[in-house]
Amino acid sequence: MTDETAIDPTADAAATTPAEETPAVDPVAVLTAENADLKDRLLRTLAEMENLRRRTEKEVKDAREYAVSGFARDLLTVADNFDRALSHVPAALREDEAAGGKALVDGVELTGRELLKTLEKHGVRKLSPMGEKFDPNLHQAMFEIPNDQVPAGTVLQVMQDGFAIAGRVLRPALVGVSKGGPKVAPVEAAPVDGVDKTV
Repeated sequence: MTDETAIDPTADAAATTPAEETPAVDPVAVLTAENADLKDRLLRTLAEMENLRRRTEKEVKDAREYAVSGFARDLLTVADNFDRALSHVPAALREDEAAGGKALVDGVELTGRELLKTLEKHGVRKLSPMGEKFDPNLHQAMFEIPNDQVPAGTVLQVMQDGFAIAGRVLRPALVGVSKGGPKVAPVEAAPVDGVDKTV
């Protein structure tokens, strides 16, 4: 009987030939690389958490300082109306105690001062730039006034006072600025009373 299965002479040779040797992996090197990777990831995570903590602190601080900005901006028109009302009171009415004109004017003045004091209590400060050098970050020039007696760029008229909240301009002052006077050397811009000049 013939054996149907043929024996492959090369199969024995492959079985007896040593297989390609795989390089031995040093477990210490693997663990050292893994440790370095984990340490790097941990440090990055800690740095991200610290940045997040700082960002959150800044956002909370800004929210606390500027939370009343919209409300304060709306109240500024009320303060302006008190000033306008007082500027249109005739002098005779201011002195007329018999008809109660003086008491009325005093009451309106007191209410206007109390409103400004309350705004100031909440960080809103009035900017009255009369006689100061024009600063485009704090003031808005409405017109120029020819005047050779004062340096060019000096605020000569204030149409509407400005306001700042926690060092940030809430509303710039509307002003009239001198022109034609002697030029003033530009000075390094410094914050005025702690007001940040970014709008």
